[in-house]
Amino acid sequence: MPLIQNSTYNPPRFFSNGHLQTVYQTLFRKVEGVKYQRERIETPDGDFLDLDWSLVDSEKLVILIHGLEGSSNAVYIKAMVKILNKNGFDTVSMNMRGCSGASNKLLRAYHSGATEDLETVVSHILKTKPQKKIGIVGFSLGGNLTLKYLGEQGEKVAPKICGAVTFSVPCDLLGSSFELKKPKCKMYTKRFLIRLGRKMKIKSEQFPNKIDFEKVKTLKNLSQFDDFFTAPVHGFKDAEDYYKKCSSKQFLPKIQIPTLLVNADNDPFLSQSCFPIEEAKANKNFSLEITDSGGHVGFVSFSENEFWYEKRAVEFLNSVIVN
Repeated sequence: MPLIQNSTYNPPRFFSNGHLQTVYQTLFRKVEGVKYQRERIETPDGDFLDLDWSLVDSEKLVILIHGLEGSSNAVYIKAMVKILNKNGFDTVSMNMRGCSGASNKLLRAYHSGATEDLETVVSHILKTKPQKKIGIVGFSLGGNLTLKYLGEQGEKVAPKICGAVTFSVPCDLLGSSFELKKPKCKMYTKRFLIRLGRKMKIKSEQFPNKIDFEKVKTLKNLSQFDDFFTAPVHGFKDAEDYYKKCSSKQFLPKIQIPTLLVNADNDPFLSQSCFPIEEAKANKNFSLEITDSGGHVGFVSFSENEFWYEKRAVEFLNSVIVN
């Protein structure tokens, strides 16, 4: 049943608003008890990725991939680590380039389509932990990365990768960029730009002839940032070219393993084009679940400090990763 029309998610009373769902977890939720073991691995281009492991001696391992300006310390990542460990899964949280607390070595950074870095992580796991059965959980930008990677891999996907779950994914990046320019998203955009600006200041000091930090200060939205930095530095003509080439929606038909996308109908970041209904109907391996509420990486619930999306991920992964 690739199109899941009757989602089990019901928001708590007074939490049906998408903006409240979006900000609640970041502002008010605390997750205690997660301890990481960090490993730094080299990338083929001479940079590095920091991986944060949380192990319970399981043969089942889940790769977690954060969203824009997130990290392994994001509340939604730590909460997912905690519930996965509780249910018998090892986890490894992938910090994208420059997101682990240390600036990466190269001018390039991370972006929505940088699947080569996910492939580096997967290859490292297959080499060092060949006994593991692997799942992937991606959020927002990390979800787009996950879906694009699985579509690119197609039938060549590593047999050890059993399935994936993604949440709040802007699978049409161009459509999402239009939503993020609207007044409703001004507070989110401002927050992202402040964080990206801090990293651009570091980059401008690392590469003084490559980054005009005074120009960075004038950027008003994420599309302008992508035109200024993301697109030219990573080989795209402009932001629109980047969005078109890296949107995961076009790769969904080629996904060959069980994969679930959960998007909320009231997610303020998503355009209607980010709900790939026809793609789900056409591919038995790809399921789309649309919740009425949930916001962007929200899906708030108050049962044992476990949110609905965490339980949904465990349920799906248990169905596809078997001992």
